[in-house]
Amino acid sequence: MVLPVQVLSPLDGRYQSAVAGLGEYLSEAGLNRARVHVEVEWLIALTNQRMFDSAPLSSREQAALRAFVTDFGQTEIDELATLEATTRHDVKAVEYLVRAKLDKLGLQRVSELTHFACTSEDINNVSYALIVRDAITRVWLPAFEAVISSLHELAIQHRAVPMLSRTHGQPATPSTMGKELAVFAHRLERIRGQIADTEYLAKFSGATGTFSAHVVADANADWAAISRAFVEGLGLTWNPLTTQIESHDWQAELYARISHGNRIVHNLATDMWTYISLGFFRQIPQAGATGSSTMPHKINPIRFENAEANLELSCAVLDSLAATLVTSRMQRDLTDSTTQRNIGVGLGHSLLALDNLRRGLGEVDLDLDVLARDLDANWEVLGEAIQTVIRAEVVSGNSTIADPYALLKDLTRGKKLTPAALADFISGLDISQDAKARLLSLTPGGYVGRAAELVDFLD
Repeated sequence: MVLPVQVLSPLDGRYQSAVAGLGEYLSEAGLNRARVHVEVEWLIALTNQRMFDSAPLSSREQAALRAFVTDFGQTEIDELATLEATTRHDVKAVEYLVRAKLDKLGLQRVSELTHFACTSEDINNVSYALIVRDAITRVWLPAFEAVISSLHELAIQHRAVPMLSRTHGQPATPSTMGKELAVFAHRLERIRGQIADTEYLAKFSGATGTFSAHVVADANADWAAISRAFVEGLGLTWNPLTTQIESHDWQAELYARISHGNRIVHNLATDMWTYISLGFFRQIPQAGATGSSTMPHKINPIRFENAEANLELSCAVLDSLAATLVTSRMQRDLTDSTTQRNIGVGLGHSLLALDNLRRGLGEVDLDLDVLARDLDANWEVLGEAIQTVIRAEVVSGNSTIADPYALLKDLTRGKKLTPAALADFISGLDISQDAKARLLSLTPGGYVGRAAELVDFLD
């Protein structure tokens, strides 16, 4: 596929192949297809209700109208562009496109039910709910779940591999690599559940959310019930109390959750970058790839760096959407119209980051020798274990040592200890022989508590 060189966003240029799935829904074409879908389904719903003495369309006629949606393509895109050049109104152009299709199908008798009692926002808010729902559930969420799945696999694979922790960047109580990766998987799994449970709300109640035109046309019809059945029939949640617009609170909630997920993934990307820098993970060379234009030896952690940057861009857009979409002056202003056209940008940068992170996780290998050397160079981290055992011995009456913490602080703080020096210290302690035996058998690599078993708490 040849891409135009004039595109402003790298999502439509350099990275187009990684985010193309979102374009199916969140592009202008995807939005217009959804608008046609809503217009068609509203017309079918009205005729099924026999409104204004209309008769239900035959199954063949309904199928022909619905095929207009499924077959929506370049011809319809071009026709809409021509119509909008005259109307200067995107939704009105969609209405005229549907009316023209009705004429071609010989359905002029129901033509005036096209866009009946609708404000543009009735069509738009339902359309956005549909395309955002489909973009999330069919494209973004599977990519998010693929990262979680990769973390699950790595967590299980490395569940028992000890590693030196670094709290505040300093040597600390060891853990296992599997447990540390499981922490990220667990955090992301919670966010995944919240996003999967999103309610996609929609309204369909006219110019100011009052069904005014509807009631004037037919005061006896239960328009609220008709509206609710229509919205829920599209798989959305009906919002009964709105102004001209659906209030967009569900969108703000969704984008905030995705931003939260982005930030957890960002934390994962920076930790992986640091683990690579420490040598815990080595990067697997990719055939033909170049790390540096001048230093042939380099394998740069570009997957994680790319993810980090794109997650920041995604959050910037999604945070702005979440902050601005919840406000509309009085009964309607148009700020949401241009804002919502950037939903795909926010999700696109996140999707690109997820793709890079998933691939990055598949291009690293744990260096067991580096992990072992790092642990063996930091025997002083056992100071926590020693002072804790002494405390227990004091409580049980097996020791009279005063202030075990201070004793170990004097021994270890800011110092490097050899295994032999630590063994001599333990041997001279006023504690039981059983306690001494336990401490003398301890190594940094063996001081990981229940880390490996904690991986089992993953869903």
